[in-house]
Amino acid sequence: MKSFLKYTLATIVGVMIAGFLMMILSIGIFSSLVSMSEKTVAVKDKTVLILRLEHQIVERTNKSPFSDLDLPGFSGTKQIGLEDILNCIEKAKTDDKIEGIYLNPSMINAGLATVEEIRKALLDFKESGKFIYAYGEALSQKAYYLVSVADQVVMNPKGMLELKGLSSQHLFFKNALEKVGVEMQVIRHGKFKAAVEPYLLEKMSPENRLQTEKYIGSLWTQMLKDIADSRGVSVEKLRDLADEVTTFQLADYLLEQGLVDSLKYKDQVIDDLKQLTRTRESKDVRVVDVNDYSRVPAPTDGKGLARDKIAVVYASGGIDMPGSGNDGVDSEELSRAIRQARRDSSIKAIVLRINSPGGSAYGSEVIWREVKLAADVKPVIASMGDVAASGGYYIAAAADTILADRTTITGSIGIFGVIPNAGELMTDKLGITQDVVNTNAHSDMLSLTRPLTEFEKALMQNYIEEGYRTFTGRVAEGRSMTMEAVDEVGQGRVWAGPDALEIGLIDQYGGVTDAIQLAKEMAGLDRYRIKALPEIKDPFEEWLKEMSGSAQMWFVKQELGDAYPVYQHLKRMKQTRGILARMPYDIQLD
Repeated sequence: MKSFLKYTLATIVGVMIAGFLMMILSIGIFSSLVSMSEKTVAVKDKTVLILRLEHQIVERTNKSPFSDLDLPGFSGTKQIGLEDILNCIEKAKTDDKIEGIYLNPSMINAGLATVEEIRKALLDFKESGKFIYAYGEALSQKAYYLVSVADQVVMNPKGMLELKGLSSQHLFFKNALEKVGVEMQVIRHGKFKAAVEPYLLEKMSPENRLQTEKYIGSLWTQMLKDIADSRGVSVEKLRDLADEVTTFQLADYLLEQGLVDSLKYKDQVIDDLKQLTRTRESKDVRVVDVNDYSRVPAPTDGKGLARDKIAVVYASGGIDMPGSGNDGVDSEELSRAIRQARRDSSIKAIVLRINSPGGSAYGSEVIWREVKLAADVKPVIASMGDVAASGGYYIAAAADTILADRTTITGSIGIFGVIPNAGELMTDKLGITQDVVNTNAHSDMLSLTRPLTEFEKALMQNYIEEGYRTFTGRVAEGRSMTMEAVDEVGQGRVWAGPDALEIGLIDQYGGVTDAIQLAKEMAGLDRYRIKALPEIKDPFEEWLKEMSGSAQMWFVKQELGDAYPVYQHLKRMKQTRGILARMPYDIQLD
């Protein structure tokens, strides 16, 4: 017994010592990584800025020093911020040490409007006279849309180039829900508000099909026009090539059709880059990526730090009620950031950058209020990214000016509520019964185990109608339209950028860079600096959050595979609270 206690005590002490050493080691690694992430990077002459864009492109870069590590417990999806990409391209334009840009993308993990903004920045970069050289081995449609802007588009002799048109695919859960005994009780306003259709139908409604055909046709036409302008190939020819599905055509055929300029292997591409940068044959081409180049200090005008600021307030993800704990837009946190920008006298204008399909109607109203108060005292410009629809449009409506890309998805002015009734599942399928004692006639209203009564349905419908009137009223006030005119383009209908401009939902085309320039002009500023809000959270806290969340998600993804998107949809439905002003579905265009 004495021996057992001795070995047990020794084991406990050993574990404690090991844990202590591990903690010290972790702190040391963390400190080193933070120090490395804060170091500036020196760029030598004859350097090429390389854009591979293999990481997920988000609005803001994750500043966590662990974001690029491939270790258990860390995020499996690496990210890079659009702000860093655009800033690097702009900085490279006037940096004498940067000779040009080398594009080498494959699958771009970003929305179409994000790619359009990068493409527009590259077009601006070309005005410097510096080269843009693109090389592809397997180019997706979005990747080809981007690289078509290059001076030279080179493909591997055995490479692939995808051109097949856009497809929007929708999942419907009606039959599955019936099989398990769950009824989705839906109250909505808007014949185009298709967010609830997966629970009610087996296929798209005529209204939903009409709006989908309209906006994906608009996006595809815009892509083809841009490619045609850059490549000198007609839109009609590009449509014909897409009908033939270039993905499985030989590279020689792609060259013959004018989609690429030449076919070369990687060693020949390197030789080209050496010639373009005047690098000796015996030397390697100097390159710098966005992660490193973003830490290169921007050139200064020698006048010191500008006092005046333009705040760029980011609203990315679904709009949630305060304290939801989700990764989207916390309405309280975002409202606080807008309020901070309004009260700060050094902030002369605000750019509200929106990339959101909407979400909580209440959360959207909370944010709208702060946007309205800010617009009363200083210029507020809404800048729409890939999507700014439903609640995402709601919060933009109070801005002085709304900018969107031509490939932005917006509109979806509508509102709905969904109340599941799992009574049949509980009683008939699982054999679980429930008894209830109420103090009033409808004390158990919104119960998940019984259907709504006619009185309750009417009560909910009135609530939805009032919410829709509020929504359309906010839009009518902000856009100087009548409520009847808003209703005409509302009803939950989704619009692409060109149609949104025509019907008055946006003011002009432009990305976040254009929005900042407009803010500068409206505020009458000569010199300014950017203040990004909300503040980035402490990287160590974010790392701890990632360790728990991403590790769990990694196992779920491994287990579910292709069914993971369905899991995400059901999980989001489970977490839904309150009345929603949200996009009909998540749009992924390939």
